[in-house]
Amino acid sequence: MSNVTKQASTRFSIVRRSKGQSAVEKASYISRSILVSEFDGQTYRPKYHEDLVHSEITLPPNAPKEYADRATLWNSVELSEKGQKSQLARMLKASLPNEWSYELAEEVVRDYVQRNFVDKGMCADWAIHDSENDKGQRNLHIHVLLTMRPLTENGEWGAKTKKVYILDENGERVPLIDKKTGQQKVDKQNRKQWKCQTVENTDWNSKENAKMWRKDLADTINATNEQLGIAVHWEHRSFKEQEIDREPTIHIGAVANALERKGIQTERGNINREIIRHNRLLEQAKEMLILAKQELHNAQYATYKSTQIKSTTVRVKNEIMEMIAKVRERKGRLDLPIVSGKHLRKISDRTALQSADNAEKFIKIRKIDSFESLAKFTADKERRYQQLETAHFSKGQKLKRLKELSKMYTLFAPVQATYKESQSLKGLAKMRYDKEHKDSLSKYPELRERMQILLQNGEKITPKQWKAEIQSLQSECDSIGREQTKTAAELAYAEVISYNRKNLARELQNESRQHNRQQGRPKRREEEI
Repeated sequence: MSNVTKQASTRFSIVRRSKGQSAVEKASYISRSILVSEFDGQTYRPKYHEDLVHSEITLPPNAPKEYADRATLWNSVELSEKGQKSQLARMLKASLPNEWSYELAEEVVRDYVQRNFVDKGMCADWAIHDSENDKGQRNLHIHVLLTMRPLTENGEWGAKTKKVYILDENGERVPLIDKKTGQQKVDKQNRKQWKCQTVENTDWNSKENAKMWRKDLADTINATNEQLGIAVHWEHRSFKEQEIDREPTIHIGAVANALERKGIQTERGNINREIIRHNRLLEQAKEMLILAKQELHNAQYATYKSTQIKSTTVRVKNEIMEMIAKVRERKGRLDLPIVSGKHLRKISDRTALQSADNAEKFIKIRKIDSFESLAKFTADKERRYQQLETAHFSKGQKLKRLKELSKMYTLFAPVQATYKESQSLKGLAKMRYDKEHKDSLSKYPELRERMQILLQNGEKITPKQWKAEIQSLQSECDSIGREQTKTAAELAYAEVISYNRKNLARELQNESRQHNRQQGRPKRREEEI
């Protein structure tokens, strides 16, 4: 089914105190929130927050309820670790399909985290980010921060390891021998010493686990993509595991990445550049074909843009069009209200929402000529969306009940037929029949009770009528769902346009203040002279 393969990007790492790292700092980073560490007294303030889609803490049943608070959880982790070389937490960073809506990503990641980590006893602090590079390419991804100590039944941090006696072939403990005396060692209390080894209390550090977690994430993504009809297959295996003659790039790191963005070449960046050059030589023919297609696309796009610019000059401008044009000139595309966008969460094609051309078409087709009329349009659409949501929920509940009735009747009908047949018989014939159908007859009372619970007061069993109603309700729900999707997209466009208006006003105000300060400095110097 899939015609495109994408290499899954997943990276596990350990937060180590020996490297000067802090679990509180990492939690602050992924959640984009200000946190204070009780261990070192530092206040951690993340630089960015605009890319945060969602953050959440998921706990196992035996975890204290107060660990649902991020600061409490990670300060408890920090304070439970006494050593300077302590491993504080495990981190996962992984990419998600950009074709997914935020709502879908949240649902899928919550299930993935629960199954793979929380069900095993770990506390998980996870977040979804949607960043954007300087080329306008979006990167939907997750961060998961996991505890490394098991929790006891009463919610206290347990030991990571334990000592186990080494046994001989007879299952007896092996004495610890003193090399000088050749006798069994004893401690200060004159107790005999035995050979032992340190083992992990959990299997969380197993390398096999990391492979399993990577595979499960790829399988989860592929299963979801298949349901959505997205023809992209995510591959969790490395190029080496797939026996592909291509060298993977190395992890460049935050510091080197920051230097590279400033135009400063780094050693790790040079290594990646050489790897990329080598890979391109291996696939030169394929690359040339891709470049040729890109050149054709760019030429067509340039012609289209030229036509659009010409048509824009003769277009009757309104204040919204002027705002969009200013943002286009400054950035080339619109910004997304990732944190504040209510309906943006429902949209999968977020890149389309950033297109200034699409925003202009949206305004023109709906004949919106001012921000006042945009506000009225938004209010009307919000009301309509609420009506659709109410109708969809009501019909959905009816549809769910009828489906449950129909499903239950499928189970109940053959048992009921067996019961009626049994009731119609007498004597030896009934005894033989009941013996042959013992299992079916034993289910009758329970299934009959469950059927009665689902049936409303006075409602009769009408499977044909249920089937017709299910088809009708399903058609209505589908129709409402399509209108909901369209309305949500319109509201998302309105959100993006309104957000960019505020952004532009703030940026222009900041630039004006900076300009005034620069203009004021020479004047003050002249007055002083």
